[in-house]
Amino acid sequence: MAAFWHQRGRRQENGGLGSVIDGLGSVFDVLLANARLVLGVSGAAVLAIATLAVKRLIDRATSPRDEGDPKAEQKSLEESWQDLALIKTTPKPPKKQRREDLSEPLLSPARPVVPGEARDPSGCSAPLGAPQVKPSPLRCLTLQEKLLSHSSQLAVPEIQVSLIPQLARSICTQLQNFLRSKCPELPFGRLFLSGALLDGLEVLAADHIHLMLPVVLDAGLWSLISGEDTVVRNPQYWMIKRIDLGYFPRGCSPWDRFIVGGYLSSNVLNETLHKLLVASINWPAIGGLLGCAIYPVVASRELKLDVKHDQVELSITLFPVVEMEDKVLLAVPPEGLVENLWLESFYRAEVSRVKELDAGDSGARQLCLRILSGVCRSQPSLHKLGGSPVTHVILHLSDTASDWAEESLADRFQQVLEELVAYLEKGVLPSYFNPKINLFSGLLEEEIDEMGFVLYRAMSEPEVLL
Repeated sequence: MAAFWHQRGRRQENGGLGSVIDGLGSVFDVLLANARLVLGVSGAAVLAIATLAVKRLIDRATSPRDEGDPKAEQKSLEESWQDLALIKTTPKPPKKQRREDLSEPLLSPARPVVPGEARDPSGCSAPLGAPQVKPSPLRCLTLQEKLLSHSSQLAVPEIQVSLIPQLARSICTQLQNFLRSKCPELPFGRLFLSGALLDGLEVLAADHIHLMLPVVLDAGLWSLISGEDTVVRNPQYWMIKRIDLGYFPRGCSPWDRFIVGGYLSSNVLNETLHKLLVASINWPAIGGLLGCAIYPVVASRELKLDVKHDQVELSITLFPVVEMEDKVLLAVPPEGLVENLWLESFYRAEVSRVKELDAGDSGARQLCLRILSGVCRSQPSLHKLGGSPVTHVILHLSDTASDWAEESLADRFQQVLEELVAYLEKGVLPSYFNPKINLFSGLLEEEIDEMGFVLYRAMSEPEVLL
C-alpha cells in the first residue's frame, strides 16, 4: 500500500509539472515566433539561446534519473553549470546610446577566465605552473626624504651657472663705458652684479640678475629723512634731501639736476636712464659683439634688458643705488604721486646673516630657504611671498629654534609654514632688521587671504607644496 501511494504521488507530481512545462513550452514558442519582429535578428538569437538553456534545465530536472548510476547527479550538475555559463557569456544586444554616454570612456570587455588558468593582480592571465611573483610593497617616503629629493631637483644647469655671469659682466662693462663717455659729469660708481646666482642663496633658475649702478653723493650736501617723517608714513622708504643750499647753492652737486622739491628724485633719475637705455645705446652692435641679442624693455617702469643667447635667456634689471649712513637705498619709488622716495634694501644683510648662522652651527637654513622659494615660485598665489619675506621668517625663527641641522629639515620646514600662517593672519611681518617695517604692507588684503588659505591647508600635509 505504501508503494502504491508513493507511485501515485510521483505520477501526480510529474503530471502537474508536465502540464506546467507544456504551458511554458507554448509560451516560449510564441515568444520565439514573434521575437524576430519585436527584438530584431540579434535580440531573437539571444532569446533563443537563453530559452534553449532554460528548457534543457527543465527537461533535465523532470526527466527520470537512474538511481543506480552514481555519476548521474554529478553529470547533471556539470551540464547545468555549462548551460548557465552559456547564458552568462551570451553577448547582450547593444543598448541605445544616450547623449551623456558619448563623453564616458569606453572599457574593453574583460576576457572570461578559463578554468584552471591563473590570474595575476593586474588582471592579466598567467599560464599554469608559472611562478607567482609577489608585488614589492610600496615604500612611503617621509617628509624629510621628500624635501631632500625636491632640493636636488632645484639645481641650476651648469651651463647657466658658468655662462650667465660671464655674459652679464660683459654687458655690465659695455654699459659702464657708455655712461662714462655719455655722462662724464655724473659720478657713477663702478657697476656690479647682484642676485641669488652670485650670492649662492635661494638659487632656483638663472634667468634673472640685478645690475647695481652706484650713485655717489657728497655727504656734506645730502642727508637722509626717514619715510616715517613724511606723508607716506612708511619706514621702509627714505628721502634724500639737499642741504646747505645757502652756503652751497644749487649746481654745486652734479646731482642737483635731478632735484624735485628739494629732494633727489628717484623717479627723474630712472626716467633719464630709461631714455639712455632705449634710445642712446646701440644694443644690436653690443649684442653682435657678445654673440647675443639685447632688447631694452620699453614699457616697463623698471630699467630692464632682455638678453637672448643660443643657450640661455636672461633678464637684467638695472638699479641705481645710494649707500649713505649704513643704509642701502634703491631707486624704486612706490606707485603713486610721490616720486622722491628711495626703497631701503636688506638683501645684502639677509644674505650675510643667513650664511653667518649656517656657518656657526652647520645649519640648513639656506637649504630650507631654497626649497621654500621654489614652492613660492611654483605656486602662482605665493609669488609675492618668495624671497625677502621668507628669509625674514627664517631669521626670526632662528632666534627661537636652535636645531637647524639637516636632520631636522622637515621639522623646521613645517615650523616655517606655521610661522608664515601666523604672520598672514595678523597681516604683519616685521622686518628682522627693523621691526617698524611691515613686509606685508605692499600686499592687498585679498592676496594675504589667498596666501594664508593655501599655506593653512598645507600645514597638515606639507607634501602638497612640493
